[in-house]
Amino acid sequence: MITISLCMIVKNEHDVLKRCLESVMSAVDEIIIVDTGSDDDTVRIAEEFTNNIFYYNWCDDFSAARNFAFSKAKMSHCMWLDADDVLTDNSRAELIKLKAELDSDIDFVMMPYTTAFDKAGNGIFTFYRERIIKNSGKYLWKGAIHEAIEISGKVVYADITVEHRKIKEGEKGRNLRIFQKLIDSGEKLSPRDEFYYGRELYYNGMPDKAREVLQNFIDSKNGWIKNRIEAHRVLSLVFQELGKYSEAQDILLKALGLGEMSAELLCDIGESFMKLGNYTTAAFWYEAALRQTPDTTGGGFVNPDCYDYIPYIQLCVCYDRLKKYDLAEMYNQKAGRIKPYQNEYILNKRYFANRKNSKE
Repeated sequence: MITISLCMIVKNEHDVLKRCLESVMSAVDEIIIVDTGSDDDTVRIAEEFTNNIFYYNWCDDFSAARNFAFSKAKMSHCMWLDADDVLTDNSRAELIKLKAELDSDIDFVMMPYTTAFDKAGNGIFTFYRERIIKNSGKYLWKGAIHEAIEISGKVVYADITVEHRKIKEGEKGRNLRIFQKLIDSGEKLSPRDEFYYGRELYYNGMPDKAREVLQNFIDSKNGWIKNRIEAHRVLSLVFQELGKYSEAQDILLKALGLGEMSAELLCDIGESFMKLGNYTTAAFWYEAALRQTPDTTGGGFVNPDCYDYIPYIQLCVCYDRLKKYDLAEMYNQKAGRIKPYQNEYILNKRYFANRKNSKE
């Protein structure tokens, strides 16, 4: 059996902190809140749940703040959450069960983190994170932004999902500002940081600079392979924004040479052929996506829709363009069995019904 210190860093989280703490409080043995400069009711809300409230002068370094929070923990293991994270009733029950059964020598518990949802509330973007970490003092957060802990020792994967249910957007441009501050100070970015820096440049409407940084990262052949594949996918979006559709397709095809196949990448390739009007080849790639199995424990980003719904709905479009209407309708029906509430499926269903009626 282990004990858990929940360690959180917060700032101006009045709207979500109570929801988060209520969802997890019965599953942990200690709650530690580190406030980094709130000027709302965040601290007052935290006081309803714990006396372990500390203050930290924010220095644009998430790792430094998380390490400070972990340093205050007294239990055998530390768990982290952001204020807009929640555990469902089922996840909380599973966490309580895991805590009672887990050997005390486990160093890391990896848990799914779902950060995006469709309109029915189903997760559409999930990846595993180091969620519970042994409180040994040797595991430290690294990276001023997109912080992480290098995983080693005994690792357990637990199917206990944490949901990131944000209700407001974060500070616009914050991540890019922190990266730029590091660069201006003369710090050399790690390969991982270089990838995230390029992605932030794209997200913040700087496609030319994003292209340069992402291409340099790809050409260096450094960094984690999943980040390198993701860099190809983001660079493809950059090329599309620049109106370079052939280059966008080429960079996706080059990603296949890295040796890891994912439905996410294959769907991107299929879409690139659709945009060029090559529906036969697009259908080939979407069919290939349907044959993939998501690598849920590999640490990369997983969009479960790429393994069924997206290929189905896009194959419907491809075969409709190719005038293979029975095949197109079949794939729309398959999409509907996955997500009967999606507008694309509903509109397609109406379209096929109208086609049949017009022929009668």
